[in-house]
Amino acid sequence: MHVDGEIAFSRDAGDAARRLEEEGYDGAWAAETGHDPLVTLVSAARATTTLELGTGIVVAFGRSPLITATMANDLQLLSEGRLLLGLGSQIKPHIEKRYSMPWSHPAARMREYVLALRAIWANWNDGAPLAFRGEFYRHTLMTPFFSPGPNPYGAPKVLLAAVGERMTEVAGEVADGLLIHPFTTEPYLREVTLPALARGFAKRATPPSEFQLSLSGFVVTGDSASSRDVASVAVREQIAFYASTPAYRGVLELHGWGDLHGTLNELSRQGEWATMGTLIDDEVLDAFAVVGDVDEVATAFLRRFGDVVTRVGLYVPYRLDPAARRHVVEALRAH
Repeated sequence: MHVDGEIAFSRDAGDAARRLEEEGYDGAWAAETGHDPLVTLVSAARATTTLELGTGIVVAFGRSPLITATMANDLQLLSEGRLLLGLGSQIKPHIEKRYSMPWSHPAARMREYVLALRAIWANWNDGAPLAFRGEFYRHTLMTPFFSPGPNPYGAPKVLLAAVGERMTEVAGEVADGLLIHPFTTEPYLREVTLPALARGFAKRATPPSEFQLSLSGFVVTGDSASSRDVASVAVREQIAFYASTPAYRGVLELHGWGDLHGTLNELSRQGEWATMGTLIDDEVLDAFAVVGDVDEVATAFLRRFGDVVTRVGLYVPYRLDPAARRHVVEALRAH
């Protein structure tokens, strides 16, 4: 199992990546929130030699496939083949109102997006004619002046972020891995996600040989009762934020908590973020997060997900003492 960390955008991103590599992490992920993750990983690529570098995620529908293909190809070259291109769809209001880009049929659009990336990379790496014509994207022109030519490290691996069944099925059909959303539970993963992934695998000409399943899971822990209380509040608020999103309602409904979504969604419209967290009771918290002492959480996490995931990270939206984090990471790595 690969154990991954996170890198935030800063002038010191390269130093942070180097520290992760020195501490024995297998990979590091950069998120697209207020900064571009591919830019963040440029510094990480220059400062490391073995650390795999992932985007968790690039908002695919905010960019054309050619822009993403170009940036990913450049980073694959800079990192000497260590890029894991994680793509996500985001949700309709953000794509239309924040990115000012079109939104429709996200699963079908994402399937075509990945195929377009592969067609562009095949043109650059193998000389295949660029003749991609889809419902959403069309790429039919690539003159030598604008082609970077073959990448000695080949095309990067593509991983898709998914919660719903249709997007998960697309990941199984066309991607090299699945980024399991932190807003998941063990029953949802086993009863919904894995069957959808299997349906996607069945559509491939040949089954994937090294498909990766990555999960950055919620963990509530700390080296004292007071620190665990702080962690609990932070994780409850983050769970409530995700639970208020209509696209993620299906996870709640599997557990019979569909009504909770409506309440949280209405509070989110009012900006009552702190109040939302108080509605995540212990039963909901325990379903979405591994809760326990520093000595317990790694074993509990592996008991839930160890037979499924191939990459693991800690989702801790609070300050976890570095020594406590190392303790948990070392316990995960030992398995």
